[in-house]
Amino acid sequence: MSDIDAMIAQLESIRQQAQQDFAAAADSEVLTALKVKYLGKKGELTGVLKGVGGLSVEDRPRIGQVVNTIKAELEQVIEARAAELGAQADAARIHAERIDVSLPGRVMPRGALHPVQQGLDEMTAIFDRMGFMIAEGPEIETEFHNFDALNIPPEHPARAMHDTFFLRDTENGEPMLLRTHTSPVQIRAMQRFVGDGHEPPLAVVAPGRVYRCDSDVTHSPMFHQVEVFKVDRDVSMAHLKGVLQYFLSAYFEQEVPIRLRPHYFPFTEPSAEVDIGCVFCAGKGCRICKGSGWIEVLGSGMIHPNVLKSVNIDTSIYSGFAFGLGVERLVMLKHGIPDLRLFFENDVRFLRRMGA
Repeated sequence: MSDIDAMIAQLESIRQQAQQDFAAAADSEVLTALKVKYLGKKGELTGVLKGVGGLSVEDRPRIGQVVNTIKAELEQVIEARAAELGAQADAARIHAERIDVSLPGRVMPRGALHPVQQGLDEMTAIFDRMGFMIAEGPEIETEFHNFDALNIPPEHPARAMHDTFFLRDTENGEPMLLRTHTSPVQIRAMQRFVGDGHEPPLAVVAPGRVYRCDSDVTHSPMFHQVEVFKVDRDVSMAHLKGVLQYFLSAYFEQEVPIRLRPHYFPFTEPSAEVDIGCVFCAGKGCRICKGSGWIEVLGSGMIHPNVLKSVNIDTSIYSGFAFGLGVERLVMLKHGIPDLRLFFENDVRFLRRMGA
């Protein structure tokens, strides 16, 4: 066999093997590697051409023509196989990403307000129906608004560090603190009302967060209160009891008996603790009410004359009542929640039960 015949036979062998390898390529990466193997600068076809120098001048063009033909054919094979592999990859991706439109849609769970916020909104709405104006105030307060104006003297235990969160910053030299109740809103609302040249009547409900150094099953360092007060001519304890009776019955969605027990608060005089007939045993006596048939729910009273004087309201003409209630406490009673800490632990099971 002559040199040119041997070289042509070698090229044919490479062509056949390359076609088989290209057809068997599993993916585009393998196909690219095979293309380099056979058609690259150091590929097998190029390797055959290195022997052209030993051929006669007449045979060299013939070998060049054969190589070009094989190279063009293999490039067509590569292009066709690349198209096949691309189609297969697209089909696999489409299969993997397919959606069964006959399946029911995924239901997205509905969110809801936190149980405490729900209770706060319910309570505020009841007072709104009674004509009370909603007011808010800052959570970082001055000693004047939180204590002095509310007839709480410097020696009062509430001013001790173990009961109140005091801050390093001061306002005009006056210590600042996280408010311990929403009663400062009472002072600010009356100051603003009188400062604008108005005279009572003034009826306000003030919901918000408050802070105290306390933490156990029934207390939290941060909790929510609603302050309610009314100032007008001839306001009496009878008006206070009527508002309390309506509010508590509306909130618990049943007619609940109430009683007022004498008590002491520095910002009211006379003062009274308010009890409701136990909503769990209907007054018969149970573990919740400790057998008494009554549950303490809030503190109340007639606004102390010193409080009205601190905001320049004439106590010889006007009087008022005020009471403050703990939102978490009433929500716990209404829904039978045993531990205050459940409100702040973010247990999804509890929140779902409460509709959050």
